Amino acid sequence: MEHVPPPAEELARLDRELAELDARRAQLLTRRAWLLAALRPPAPTAAPGWNPSAWGAPAAGRPGAPAQPWGYVPPKRPSAPRSAQNVLLTLGGLLLTVAAVAFTLVSWGSMGIGGRSAVLAAVTVGALAAPAVLLRRGLTATAEALAALALVLTLLDAYAVHAVAAPDTDRLGFTAVAAAVLAALWTAYGLALGRLHLPLPAAVVLAQWPLLFGAWAAGAPALVVGWALLATAVLDGAIALWGKGTGARVTACVGGSVMAFSALMVGLTLSVTASGPLGALAPGALLLTAAAAALAGAWRAPRGFARAGGVVAGLAVVAAVGGVPAAAVPEDWAVLAYLSAGLALTAVVRTGLQRNAVLGVLVASAAVVAGALAGALPGLAAVLLGPVTLLSDVWAGSPEGFRAALGSTLPWTGLAATPVVLAVSAGLLGAAYRWWPSLARIAAPLIAREEPGSGGAAAYGAGPASSAGAPGAGTPEAGGAAVPGAGGEPGAGTAGTGGTQAPGASGAGAPGAPGAAAPGASGEPWHAGGRAGAPWFAGGAPAARRRPSGAALRGAAGAGAAVLGWGALLLAGAVLDVPYAVAVAGETALVAGLLALAVRGTGSGREGSAAVPVTALVAALAGAVSAGLLSLASEGASYAVFGALAALFAGAAVRAGAGVERAVFAVAATVGCTVLTGFAGRSLGLAPHEAAPLMLLVPALTVLFGARLRRNPVALPVELTGALGALVAVGLAVPDAPFLALVLALCGVLAAGAAVRPERRPVAAYLAAALFVLATWVRLAASEVSFPEAYTLPVTVPALMVGFLRRRKDPEASSWTAYGPGLAATLLPSLAVAWTDPDWQRPLLLGVSALVITLLGARYRLQALLLLGGAVLALDGLHELAPYVVQVAGALPRWLPPALAGLLLLVVGATYEQRLRDARRLKDALGRMR
Repeated sequence: MEHVPPPAEELARLDRELAELDARRAQLLTRRAWLLAALRPPAPTAAPGWNPSAWGAPAAGRPGAPAQPWGYVPPKRPSAPRSAQNVLLTLGGLLLTVAAVAFTLVSWGSMGIGGRSAVLAAVTVGALAAPAVLLRRGLTATAEALAALALVLTLLDAYAVHAVAAPDTDRLGFTAVAAAVLAALWTAYGLALGRLHLPLPAAVVLAQWPLLFGAWAAGAPALVVGWALLATAVLDGAIALWGKGTGARVTACVGGSVMAFSALMVGLTLSVTASGPLGALAPGALLLTAAAAALAGAWRAPRGFARAGGVVAGLAVVAAVGGVPAAAVPEDWAVLAYLSAGLALTAVVRTGLQRNAVLGVLVASAAVVAGALAGALPGLAAVLLGPVTLLSDVWAGSPEGFRAALGSTLPWTGLAATPVVLAVSAGLLGAAYRWWPSLARIAAPLIAREEPGSGGAAAYGAGPASSAGAPGAGTPEAGGAAVPGAGGEPGAGTAGTGGTQAPGASGAGAPGAPGAAAPGASGEPWHAGGRAGAPWFAGGAPAARRRPSGAALRGAAGAGAAVLGWGALLLAGAVLDVPYAVAVAGETALVAGLLALAVRGTGSGREGSAAVPVTALVAALAGAVSAGLLSLASEGASYAVFGALAALFAGAAVRAGAGVERAVFAVAATVGCTVLTGFAGRSLGLAPHEAAPLMLLVPALTVLFGARLRRNPVALPVELTGALGALVAVGLAVPDAPFLALVLALCGVLAAGAAVRPERRPVAAYLAAALFVLATWVRLAASEVSFPEAYTLPVTVPALMVGFLRRRKDPEASSWTAYGPGLAATLLPSLAVAWTDPDWQRPLLLGVSALVITLLGARYRLQALLLLGGAVLALDGLHELAPYVVQVAGALPRWLPPALAGLLLLVVGATYEQRLRDARRLKDALGRMR
C-alpha cells in the first residue's frame, strides 16, 4: 500500500527540492558565463581595402546577418604608443616654422644677397631631403613633420623672391605663377615620396589659385573669371576621380565643390543680368560646360556623388537654356522660360546617361518646377484669404472688380505668368495621370533595382542581367551565387560558394548550376509596389513598403493636377481683374466642378484612387469658404452663392456613396442653409436677438431629417451640425433675456423631439430637461420675480409625484430620472435668489428643506436626493457663514492661514492611504445608491 504524506509535509518536500534545483541552476549559469567570456573572439579590424560603399553588407554566406551579435561591445584597445612622439614632433615642427618666419621677416635685412640665398637654399633643400632619409629608416612621423616644415619654407622662399628679386611685379600675377610652380613641385615631391600624406593634398590646395589669380591679375571680365573657376573645378574633379591617395582626393573634392559653385554663381549672375539674348549666350556656354563636366564626372563617381552631379548638371542646363529666352521677354514672364527648360530635362530618361546621374537630373527638374510653383503661393493665399476683409462691412455694395474685393496690395501685374505656370504644371500632371501605364514602362528601367556590387555606377539602360558565375551578379561575397529574394519569396537564395542554389530557392536557377538569376528577374515591376522594388539584400515585404506603389503615385499626380488647375483658374481671375459678378460666379462654378470630381471618384475601390476625390473634396471646401466670403459684399450675391453651395453639397451628398465623404457633403449643406437663415433675419431688419428664433429653423429640419434617416451614418453629423446652429441662436439671444428664454424653450422642444427616438434618448432627454429648466429660470429672472417658489413649486410637486409612481413601478429606476428634475426645478432657483436675499427667512427655509431632502436620501439610499440636498445645504450654509468667516479671517494674524493650510496638508499626507480608502468607500457607497 503506497504511503501518501499529508499535504503540509509534501509541500515542504517540494519546496526543498525546488530550492536545490535553483541553487544548481545558478552554478551552471555562472559557469556558462565564464565559458562564453573565454571563447569570445576578439573584435574584427577593418581590412586595408575596406570599401565605404559596402556599408551594411551582410557577412559572407549569411545574407542579412550582422557581423556581431546584438549588444556586442568590442574590447578597449590600448592607446597608441606613438601618441606622445606625434605631439612632440608637431610641437617641434611648429617651433621651427615660427623660427623660419621670424628669420625671414626680421633677420633678412641684416644679411647680404649671398648669405640670404645660401641660408634659404640650404634650409629648404635640407628640409626637402630629410624626409626621404627618414622614410628609409621607418621614421614616418618625423618625415611628415619635416615635410610640413619644408612646405612652409617653400612658401617663405616665394615671398622672399618677390620681396628681393621681383619687388615691382604685380602681386596677383606673381602669386599665380608661384602657386603654379609650387603646385608642380609638391606634386612631383609627393609622387616621389609616396608614403608621405602631406605633399599631394598641399599640391591640390596650391593648384586652386593659379588660374583665378591670373585672371584677376590680367583684369579679365567676370566671364573669364568664371571660366578660370570652372577649369580649376574640372582639374579638381579629375584629381578626385583618378588622383593618388585619399587625402589628395578628398581635398580635391572639397576644392572642386567650392570652385564649381563659384563658377556656377558667376554664370548664373551674368545670365540673369544679361541685357538681351545675345548677352546670355556666353554665360550659357559657361553653364553648359559646367553641366557637361558634372555629367562626365558622374560616370565614374559613387552613387551619391553621381546623383549630386546630376542635380548640378540639371540646374546648370536650366539656367543656361532658360536664360536666353528669359532675357528676351519681360521680367514677369521669365519664369516660363526656366520652367520650360526644367520640364525639358525629363527627356533625359530616353538617353544613355548613367542611371544615378539621370536620377539627379530628374531631381533638378522637380526642383525647378517646385520653385516655379512656390512663386504662386502668395497670389493663391491672397485670393483665398483676401475676402476675409469683407466680414467687417457685410453687404456694403459690390466692388468694381475682383482685386478690389480681395483688398490685397500684391503687385498683380508681376504675377501675370503665374496662372500659366500653374496651368502648364496641372496639364502635365493630368497627362501623367491619364497615361500612367506608359510612363511607368518608360521609367521602369530607371527605377529598377540596381545590381549588387555595382556600387551605384551601373550604366543606365543596361538593366538587370544574369551573369553566370560573374562576380557581382549575386551578393558581394559570392561569385554568382543566388540572389536573396530573386524567386519572389523570402529566403529564395542565399550567398554561397561555387554558384550553388540555396535550398528552397524558387526560380533562382537550376540546382547546382553556376550563377543565378539577376535581381528582379522575377516578381512585379517597381511601379506595381511589389517585391521587385526592394533592395537586393531585403528578404521580405517591409523593404518593398518603403517605396510607394504605382497606384499611389498616380493618385498623387491626379490630385496635384486638380489642385493646380483650380489654383490657375483662381489666379487668372485676379490677374485679369474680372468683374465682381464674374469672379463670384467663377468661384462657385469651380466648387461645382471639384464636387463633381470628388463624387465621381468616391467609392471607386481602386488602390490609390482615393487621393483624387479626397483632394478635390478639400479643395471644394476651401473654395466654398472663399466664394462665400467673397459674396458678402452684395446681398444678392450672398443669397445666390450660399443657396447654390447648399444645393451643390446636398446633391453631392445624395450622389456620393456611404462614407465619410457623404457625411462631409451633408454637413456642408447644413452649414450653408444655416447661413441662409441668418441672411433672412438680416434682410428682414431684425436685431440679432430677434433673428435668433429664425435660426432654429435649420436645427428643426435636422431633427426631422435625423428621424427620417435614423441609424444612417449621415444622421449624427447632420444633427450635430444643427445643434451647433442652435448654439449660435442661443448666443445671438443672450443680450435679451425674454428672447433667450424663448430660444432655450424652443431648443428644449427640439431636444425632446430628438429624444423620442431610442438611439438619441440617453442624451437628448437630459438635454431637453435641462433646457426647459434653464428657460424657466431665465424667464423668471427676466420678469424680476422675487418669489420663484410660486412658479417652481407647482412644477416640482407633480414632478415628484410622477417620479414616486415611476419608482414604485420600477424600483431599479435611477433617482436622478425620477426625482432629479423636480428637485432641481425648485432648489436651484431658490438657492440663486437666497444668495442675493438680505433677509434670513429664505436661507433658513431653504436650509431646512435641503437638510430634510439630504436625510431622506441617506435613509432611502437615493443618490439624487443626497447629492442635491447636500450641495444646496452646503452652499446655503456657506452663504450664511461667509460674513463671519471674513470677520474672523481679518482678525487672525496673517501667518495663521498658511500655517493651518500647511498643517492640513501634513495631516492629509501622513494619512494619505487611509484617505484614499475612505474616498473609495464613499465612491462605492454612492455607486450602490439608485
